Formats: sequence, C-alpha cells, structure tokens
Amino acid sequence: MLSWSGGKDSALALRALREEHGVEPAALLTTLTEDYDRISMHGVRGELLRAQAAATGVELVEVGIPADCPDAVYEQRMADALASPPLADAPAIAFADLFLEDIRAYREERLAGAGREALFPLWGRDTGALAREFIAAGFEALLVCVDPAQIDPSFVGRPFDQELLADLPPGADPCGENGEFHSFVHAGPIFERPIEVELGEAVTRDGFAFQDLVPARSGMASGPGH
Repeated sequence: MLSWSGGKDSALALRALREEHGVEPAALLTTLTEDYDRISMHGVRGELLRAQAAATGVELVEVGIPADCPDAVYEQRMADALASPPLADAPAIAFADLFLEDIRAYREERLAGAGREALFPLWGRDTGALAREFIAAGFEALLVCVDPAQIDPSFVGRPFDQELLADLPPGADPCGENGEFHSFVHAGPIFERPIEVELGEAVTRDGFAFQDLVPARSGMASGPGH
C-alpha cells in the first residue's frame, strides 16, 4: 500500500513504484480530518481526494481522525485500518519521504512492531532534480498549504512550475520537504484523467495559509482559475 497525501511526492512515489519497481499498490492510505472531511495538514476536500484516487485506478482507504488528534487516537485508528481489508494482507507500506531521517526511523519502528516493512521509493534523491522531473513528466499541481514562517504566503494557490521554483527563497527546499508547502496534484501520467478544479477561497488558519480547491463546474474549461 502507499501512504497518500494527494501531493506531488505521493504522485512521484506511485510513479516510481509502477515504473521502477513493477509494483501496483493494493491501496492508497490517506488520513482525513473527519470534522471537515479534508486531507489532514493539506486541507484538500475529501471529494477531490476521492476523484484523484479514482483517477489512479487504485482503491482508497480513508482513516478519519479528529482535529487536534492525540497521538494515541491516531495510532489506534491507523492500527484498525491496517488490521482490516484490504490492508490486512499488505506486507509493506510505501512512503514518499525524501531525506528526513527522524520521520523514516519513526515509520520503520512503528511498522516493524506491526510486522510490516516500510519502503521509501524516493529516498535520497536530489530534491531539486526531483522537482524538475515532476514538471518535465507532465504532472500539474497547485500549492494548497504554505507555512508563512518559511516562505511568503502569496505562494499558496500557485501552480508548481519552473517559475515557482525560481521564485522560492534561498534555503527553501524545492520539494517542500521541510514543511514549506504542500500541494495537490490534478493531472499527470499516473492518472487516467485529470481532476478538474478551480481556485476557491484563500484563508489563513492555525498559522498556515490555505488555498481551498473546488471541483470545476460542469462545462467549464479544465485547469485552475478558469
């Protein structure tokens, strides 16, 4: 199974599993804040997540957690999901982490205790090269969450493209691996069809800048902002 946030690193991990390892995940595993039906941390609507997963052709497993979720509740909800079909028989979970050693060690420790293996198909890759590869491969993504303590909040809602990479301040990771930003992928080679979205309201909440995305209205041109 693949841990899935809906962002660009998840999309690259799915592409790597398919093209480099010949593996098709049994499921995508995503945590949603159940109070709002939105992807945890990213703030993307659940309906867009479901459309995105459907376009990959991979089954989606949703794990609902409350806002301000205590660690014990998170771990119990995740354990329940891993013990239930279709995840019960999956021997490994793949993650899109790139270089944060403490996060990798945490994941490996937790899964080892459950008799599972943690896989990291993108681990150690140069993040600048990976960001450029994402764009060159034909993926399209929008920044949906920005940490204003690290980059300017005006980045939220922008397409993840060469212009954005050029505008990032010195010290910002091109893939946002330090939490500078999160994204939502709405088109690319892993999808059977694009997910048509429009920009909704941009808000600041809990110290982060969020760009709401809404499903494109029927008959409207595809792509953000139309």
